[in-house]
Amino acid sequence: MFLIAMAVVMFYPLAWMIGASFRSDSQIADPGIWPGSGFTLEGYEAGFKGVAGVEFWHFILNSLVVAALCVVANLIACSLTAYAFARIEFRLKKLWFAVMIGTLLLPHHVILIPQYLLFRDLDWINTYLPFFVPKLLATDAFFVFLLVQFFRAIPRELDEAARIDGCGHFKIFFRIMLPLAKPALATTAIFTFIYSWNDFFTPLIYLSDPNLYTVPLALRAFIDTTSGSAFGALFAMSVVSLLPVLGVFIAFQKLLVEGVATTGMKG
Repeated sequence: MFLIAMAVVMFYPLAWMIGASFRSDSQIADPGIWPGSGFTLEGYEAGFKGVAGVEFWHFILNSLVVAALCVVANLIACSLTAYAFARIEFRLKKLWFAVMIGTLLLPHHVILIPQYLLFRDLDWINTYLPFFVPKLLATDAFFVFLLVQFFRAIPRELDEAARIDGCGHFKIFFRIMLPLAKPALATTAIFTFIYSWNDFFTPLIYLSDPNLYTVPLALRAFIDTTSGSAFGALFAMSVVSLLPVLGVFIAFQKLLVEGVATTGMKG
């Protein structure tokens, strides 16, 4: 009963937002969930027209491109790095692993200005390169740690059998580790997608061209402090922006639960 009560409390804001998306701007402040007699699709009609002359579908496509690039970059870099920490012996391995874990304690704001100056000098401002290129260097230490724990749980006897058959590290990685690590890879992909899709701060810093805006920036553009704010369109497009995340979570829910449940278990 307690969990049901908490679920109702947590679900109410989402239900209110869905109801508000079907109200006119004059009735947005109504605390009720159902739009009632004020039901209208004006918010969705105005929302899909977009902002700054760009339709909202274009912003959704931009976010999908950015999220896909980030997912691919994280899967490649983090899995390779995790395999090295889990299976390869090299000098100062424990030290470098500790340094990597230590980056989780580093606030993003500490490196924000140096990063911006670097990307500016590389002429990457107003492009999507700052979003995914750093991920190719395995900068998301949490996912590296997640995959390291999963790789450590895989019996080393499989590696030894593969070496007898003449496999090197790359063949072991691609033919044995990756197929067995599907749950952990799915977990990495899902969380990377959700974070990239919802990220507001990074696009705010690096993007100024409305044609390159992602969904969070486009939603913010519906609120104009100098003139009227289209709250109906804002809530309507907020509902639409939830659908890709919800779809990805539902599609890969089984692998996500399996990945979280098995990570860290000893074989």
